[in-house]
Amino acid sequence: MMLKQQQRLVAGSTPARPVAVQRAVLVRAAQTKVAGAAATGTEEFIEVDLPKPLGLKFARGADGGAYVTTNDPQLGNTDPRIQPGDKIVKISASFGTDVWDAQNYGQIMYAIRTRSGTVYMKIKRNFGDMSALQEEELDPAQRQAKMERAGGNYGAGTKELQARNYVSRKEQERKRRELFDDALVKFNAGDIEAALVDLENVSALEPRNYVGDNLSRVTPILPVTHYNIACCYSMLKQVDEGLRSLDMAMNCGFEDYAKVRSDKNLANLRASPKFQPLLEKYDEPVINWRAVESTLGVFGKLFKKDK
Repeated sequence: MMLKQQQRLVAGSTPARPVAVQRAVLVRAAQTKVAGAAATGTEEFIEVDLPKPLGLKFARGADGGAYVTTNDPQLGNTDPRIQPGDKIVKISASFGTDVWDAQNYGQIMYAIRTRSGTVYMKIKRNFGDMSALQEEELDPAQRQAKMERAGGNYGAGTKELQARNYVSRKEQERKRRELFDDALVKFNAGDIEAALVDLENVSALEPRNYVGDNLSRVTPILPVTHYNIACCYSMLKQVDEGLRSLDMAMNCGFEDYAKVRSDKNLANLRASPKFQPLLEKYDEPVINWRAVESTLGVFGKLFKKDK
């Protein structure tokens, strides 16, 4: 079941699909040479059609888009022209030949993870420029605070920066929680796909280098978000992606194993032979049936009579 912290939500009608544009182009590389594009400042795009799994990793940029952070052929299928910093601008729909304009990170992750068949991507080349994934340039107060820290001092710059960071952090938490709540409303209305896009964005908004009051390295909302993502994928019958998200949820600290065993929204995941071994990684069952069967097998042989 979808969770609002510990509240239960029930899915409704069949989910609506995102607006798509008809894919009417053959997969091809842009013809402009890299040197010319970099020199003139003109934009260059490449188009690829790759089988899953992809050898690419992505992160959410400052503009909310999906940017490549890793291109590793050992992880899966990829294209050597793709570089860290490149941005996804078009992505194939979950199935069929439709292509969606890239709207945000969550939509891109949803499209890739639910795609049946090869993944089409139109990618804007940034030639290794990672600025979209980096923090903005320091302002005067931040520079003063940095100098004070380097000198072991606590001054006005540090105090001002701490106050601003606190306000900014609280505002980001509020916006993230609103996005999380919106996702639950959409799920409750039966719009599973839209809920999933929002939840993927909530996951991507996890603060870097977070340390909680209890020394936790993840925010309290992250495990619940991954659990709800698993519910969405289960409802969409994307079992492998659902199990992957459930694994992430429990690895982040989700410990309501009774709910995992009984939640009707996870029924499709529980039907998988991979479900029980995954759950037992985190929650040892009260009765270890494998050990019982093994023990009974040994005693059975001891008391077996020769005919």
